[in-house]
Amino acid sequence: MGVLSVVLLVLFIIAAILLILLVLIQNEEGDSLGGIFAGGSSSAFGSRSGNVLTRATSILGGTFLVLSLGLALLNRTPGGTGVEDAGRQLSTEGTNDWWQESGGDDNADSQPEIQLPEE
Repeated sequence: MGVLSVVLLVLFIIAAILLILLVLIQNEEGDSLGGIFAGGSSSAFGSRSGNVLTRATSILGGTFLVLSLGLALLNRTPGGTGVEDAGRQLSTEGTNDWWQESGGDDNADSQPEIQLPEE
Protein backbone atom coordinates (compact mmCIF):
# COMPACT_ATOMS: atom_id res chain seq x y z
CA MET A 1 0.00 0.00 0.00
CA GLY A 2 1.33 3.36 -0.94
CA VAL A 3 1.41 6.44 1.23
CA LEU A 4 -1.49 8.02 -0.66
CA SER A 5 -3.59 4.92 -0.13
CA VAL A 6 -2.91 4.95 3.62
CA VAL A 7 -3.75 8.65 3.88
CA LEU A 8 -6.99 8.12 1.95
CA LEU A 9 -7.89 5.17 4.16
CA VAL A 10 -7.37 7.20 7.35
CA LEU A 11 -9.44 10.08 5.94
CA PHE A 12 -12.11 7.59 4.86
CA ILE A 13 -12.39 6.14 8.37
CA ILE A 14 -12.55 9.61 9.94
CA ALA A 15 -15.21 10.71 7.46
CA ALA A 16 -17.25 7.56 8.11
CA ILE A 17 -17.17 8.04 11.89
CA LEU A 18 -18.04 11.75 11.64
CA LEU A 19 -20.86 10.99 9.21
CA ILE A 20 -22.33 8.42 11.59
CA LEU A 21 -22.12 10.85 14.49
CA LEU A 22 -23.70 13.70 12.52
CA VAL A 23 -26.61 11.54 11.46
CA LEU A 24 -27.14 10.34 15.02
CA ILE A 25 -27.11 13.90 16.41
CA GLN A 26 -29.87 15.11 14.10
CA ASN A 27 -33.49 14.60 15.03
CA GLU A 28 -36.52 14.16 12.79
CA GLU A 29 -37.73 17.76 12.90
CA GLY A 30 -34.45 19.22 11.70
CA ASP A 31 -33.99 21.74 14.52
CA SER A 32 -31.59 19.86 16.76
CA LEU A 33 -28.13 21.17 17.64
CA GLY A 34 -28.09 23.11 14.39
CA GLY A 35 -30.56 25.48 16.02
CA ILE A 36 -27.81 26.58 18.37
CA PHE A 37 -25.71 27.84 15.46
CA ALA A 38 -28.40 28.91 13.03
CA GLY A 39 -30.98 30.29 15.45
CA GLY A 40 -33.96 28.10 14.57
CA SER A 41 -36.12 29.26 11.67
CA SER A 42 -34.24 32.49 10.93
CA SER A 43 -30.91 31.24 9.73
CA ALA A 44 -27.72 33.28 10.05
CA PHE A 45 -26.62 31.94 6.67
CA GLY A 46 -29.65 33.18 4.75
CA SER A 47 -33.21 31.98 4.31
CA ARG A 48 -32.41 29.53 1.50
CA SER A 49 -29.58 27.76 3.29
CA GLY A 50 -30.30 24.61 5.21
CA ASN A 51 -29.56 23.68 8.77
CA VAL A 52 -25.89 23.69 9.80
CA LEU A 53 -25.97 19.98 10.54
CA THR A 54 -27.81 19.25 7.30
CA ARG A 55 -25.23 21.15 5.31
CA ALA A 56 -22.33 19.52 7.19
CA THR A 57 -23.88 16.09 6.62
CA SER A 58 -24.21 16.65 2.89
CA ILE A 59 -20.62 17.92 2.59
CA LEU A 60 -19.33 15.01 4.65
CA GLY A 61 -21.40 12.57 2.60
CA GLY A 62 -19.89 13.89 -0.61
CA THR A 63 -16.42 13.65 0.91
CA PHE A 64 -17.16 10.05 1.92
CA LEU A 65 -18.19 9.16 -1.63
CA VAL A 66 -15.14 10.82 -3.21
CA LEU A 67 -12.80 9.08 -0.75
CA SER A 68 -14.42 5.70 -1.38
CA LEU A 69 -14.06 6.11 -5.15
CA GLY A 70 -10.43 7.18 -4.72
CA LEU A 71 -9.70 4.12 -2.58
CA ALA A 72 -11.39 1.87 -5.11
CA LEU A 73 -9.29 3.27 -7.94
CA LEU A 74 -6.03 3.00 -5.99
CA ASN A 75 -6.64 -0.54 -4.75
CA ARG A 76 -7.86 -2.15 -7.95
CA THR A 77 -6.07 -5.22 -9.26
CA PRO A 78 -3.06 -4.56 -11.48
CA GLY A 79 -3.22 -5.28 -15.18
CA GLY A 80 -6.96 -4.80 -15.41
CA THR A 81 -7.74 -8.37 -14.36
CA GLY A 82 -10.84 -8.48 -12.28
CA VAL A 83 -12.88 -10.89 -10.25
CA GLU A 84 -14.30 -12.52 -13.37
CA ASP A 85 -10.84 -13.46 -14.67
CA ALA A 86 -9.83 -14.80 -11.26
CA GLY A 87 -12.97 -16.96 -11.21
CA ARG A 88 -12.22 -18.33 -14.65
CA GLN A 89 -8.69 -19.19 -13.59
CA LEU A 90 -9.94 -21.03 -10.53
CA SER A 91 -12.53 -22.95 -12.54
CA THR A 92 -9.95 -24.18 -15.05
CA GLU A 93 -7.55 -25.33 -12.32
CA GLY A 94 -9.92 -27.96 -10.95
CA THR A 95 -10.91 -29.76 -14.16
CA ASN A 96 -10.80 -33.25 -12.61
CA ASP A 97 -14.11 -34.36 -11.23
CA TRP A 98 -14.11 -36.20 -7.94
CA TRP A 99 -16.11 -39.11 -9.29
CA GLN A 100 -13.68 -39.71 -12.14
CA GLU A 101 -10.55 -39.79 -9.98
CA SER A 102 -9.08 -43.21 -9.31
CA GLY A 103 -8.36 -44.11 -5.72
CA GLY A 104 -5.13 -45.91 -6.57
CA ASP A 105 -6.95 -49.19 -7.32
CA ASP A 106 -5.74 -51.12 -10.35
CA ASN A 107 -9.19 -52.74 -10.67
CA ALA A 108 -11.17 -49.52 -10.49
CA ASP A 109 -13.15 -50.46 -13.62
CA SER A 110 -14.01 -54.00 -12.56
CA GLN A 111 -17.37 -54.68 -10.99
CA PRO A 112 -17.58 -56.59 -7.70
CA GLU A 113 -19.13 -60.02 -7.88
CA ILE A 114 -22.60 -60.33 -6.42
CA GLN A 115 -23.47 -63.65 -4.86
CA LEU A 116 -27.11 -64.54 -4.59
CA PRO A 117 -28.25 -66.65 -1.65
CA GLU A 118 -28.93 -70.29 -2.49
CA GLU A 119 -32.41 -71.65 -2.20
